[in-house]
Amino acid sequence: MSTRTAIVLFTRDLRVHDHPALATACAAFDRVVPLYVLDPTLAGHSPNRTRFLHQSLAELRETLRGLGGDLVVRRGDPVAETVRLAREVGAEGIGLSTDVSRYAHRRERRLREECERHRLFLRLFPGLTVVEPGALRPTGGDHYRVFSPYFRGWTRAERRSELAAPRRVTLPDGLQAGRLPALPKGESPDAAVGGERVAQRRLREWLPTLDRYDDIHDDLAGDETSRLSPYLRWGCLSPLAVAERAGDREGPFVRQLCWRDFYYQVTAAFPEISTVAYRRGAKEEWRYDAEAMAAWTEGRTGMPIVDAGMRQLRAEGWMHNRARLITAGYLTKVLGLDWRPGVEVFSHWLLDGDVANNSGNWQWVAGTGNDSRPYRSLNPVRQAERYDPDGGYVRRWVPELASVQGRAVHQPWRLPDEVRRKLDYPPPLEVPGADPVWLR
Repeated sequence: MSTRTAIVLFTRDLRVHDHPALATACAAFDRVVPLYVLDPTLAGHSPNRTRFLHQSLAELRETLRGLGGDLVVRRGDPVAETVRLAREVGAEGIGLSTDVSRYAHRRERRLREECERHRLFLRLFPGLTVVEPGALRPTGGDHYRVFSPYFRGWTRAERRSELAAPRRVTLPDGLQAGRLPALPKGESPDAAVGGERVAQRRLREWLPTLDRYDDIHDDLAGDETSRLSPYLRWGCLSPLAVAERAGDREGPFVRQLCWRDFYYQVTAAFPEISTVAYRRGAKEEWRYDAEAMAAWTEGRTGMPIVDAGMRQLRAEGWMHNRARLITAGYLTKVLGLDWRPGVEVFSHWLLDGDVANNSGNWQWVAGTGNDSRPYRSLNPVRQAERYDPDGGYVRRWVPELASVQGRAVHQPWRLPDEVRRKLDYPPPLEVPGADPVWLR
């Protein structure tokens, strides 16, 4: 009786629990090769994410070794390296979790072509969303363009069963696992640590606050959101498992998971989402101001709530969701600058930065994407006073204003001249032709 071997190519699914490709391969084959290919074309995009990735890979390797296997690591083109390893170990086929970016589509297409050429089978598995992109389609369309009807269908959609981690992973004899590179430094000193165990612990510790989510998730100073987004982005947590733990399909936290799925199905149908306006007739001409863009990026706009958000981003590789809305709205609707450089800045720093959610949310704020009210504008001062009423978030991240008490911290330009002159903090950026009433 011949020994059957399969490869599971890991990409953004760095876990063993509820991993459909891994669970299926371990159940159906005698030998399974968990593989990750370090692709040089992806290196250098984000030092923060590279560090998080390598932390997650190291923990995944340790977990797989505990199951009797290992994480096999190769470097180079993921398609060429996967097929080369398949031929080396005599694998029959390859399992791969689906993904939606242009890069992922190209990788899948090339891998399918090479598998056909070498008489290997390629099977795609779910695993990056709760409901697979394309599983829900509106009448007469290939994807939902508006969130509300998608959410109604999503709450009723049949879900696959959550899968346990395999009890054992058995590698082919004599296979060299390869080395992981030294852990890179990253750029954000207070960035979260990657890995499935960290993710599971964070989920367990946060779940008791779930019944208060609607009351606490917009509290900037309270900082009581789940902070699970980097672990979902890298697949250290299964989105399905998180949704199942959360329970109520129509609850406010699960609704956020649905938003994540929504942008995945949008991106699957519109892979240009990072660079091309999604909404027909959307604004195409944007003001160019290199100095204003640099000030926004570095958190020195003179708008405290904006600067606080951008400084948190740089320090932690993460930003509170309400602050993301405020900072993005300030760039596009107040300064009138293009949303695409904003996408790039967030993508550089964010541990959770991915094509679908980063770009989809930026387009929503800029009025170029999936929003039925594209001309809405978020007043940064009102937002600050509502979601950081005592100014604790601003004082935490803008220490120049630490001596300013209460909500006065949100409008330092209104302080008495003798007080303002003592603050090492710039006045708000001037926007040509604009007269924001909240600056008066």
